[in-house]
Amino acid sequence: MGLLKQAFENGEFAVTSEMAPPKGIDFAHLRHCAQLIKGRVHAANVTDFQSAVMRATSLATCKVLQEEGIEPVIQITGRDRNRIAIQGEMLSAGLFGIPNMLALTGDHTVVGDHPNAKAVYDLDVIGILQAAEILKSGKDMAGNELQGTPDFFLGASVTPRFDPVDAQIFKMEKKIAAGAKFFQTQAVFDIETMRDFREKTKHMDCKIMAGIIPLKSPGMAKFMNSNVPGIFVPDELIDRLKASAEGIEDKKEKNKAMVMEGIKISGEFIKQLREEGLCDGVHIMAIGAEENVPLIVDAAGL
Repeated sequence: MGLLKQAFENGEFAVTSEMAPPKGIDFAHLRHCAQLIKGRVHAANVTDFQSAVMRATSLATCKVLQEEGIEPVIQITGRDRNRIAIQGEMLSAGLFGIPNMLALTGDHTVVGDHPNAKAVYDLDVIGILQAAEILKSGKDMAGNELQGTPDFFLGASVTPRFDPVDAQIFKMEKKIAAGAKFFQTQAVFDIETMRDFREKTKHMDCKIMAGIIPLKSPGMAKFMNSNVPGIFVPDELIDRLKASAEGIEDKKEKNKAMVMEGIKISGEFIKQLREEGLCDGVHIMAIGAEENVPLIVDAAGL
């Protein structure tokens, strides 16, 4: 049993972070960040060509994290592979002993750095989860017997601030029926959203991990409000970021002050989520600043 699954079963407040594979074969920075989060998180997600940008694979990066002593969560999208390749990827992950898998749709290729690439989408999230369950039973999707079977703790994503949220609840129920045991949410910044979401999902047989993105600047917050569906950063948090840098002339120091305030905001929010029992854990998405994950964990008192 993996650390993440064990944490949930023991009633612990689980913590995961997110690591993006490099665009190339130099894994030095990723290995460095892995050592910084070692012992501070139960597992680390590895993105699967996030934002449809070509990088090293999630599978290879998961193997690197294992070498560094980090339990990985392999992300698998339906964008780039048909059901044959998806099943093959899962078997390979099983061979490496990767215990966790997160199923995602995947951003369309038109938003990435290879916009002319052909998207596949043979399987949607439900199909990917079902494929994993079938492989766990000892057969492939065509009914053929496997020589050795993988075992995964399966997860999926959800957007608590989706309008209407009932549509997300309906999808969650279908994902649970397909095998999902835990959900990582889109980034949340206001407590009322999580209170409402917890009330609507408390009857479900699954674990919920609230998505946490540490804010770095007012501009970042405003950009997400305008361009990222399902994200809402309250004005009071934007004002806090502004106030943290007031009177600082040096640009580098100004940015540093806002980053530290963003870490403080994330820590306070995680602490409140935990105290109110609004989730079973948090998924920290530091977006290129994985070295700040331990600081966020410290700020949250974890």
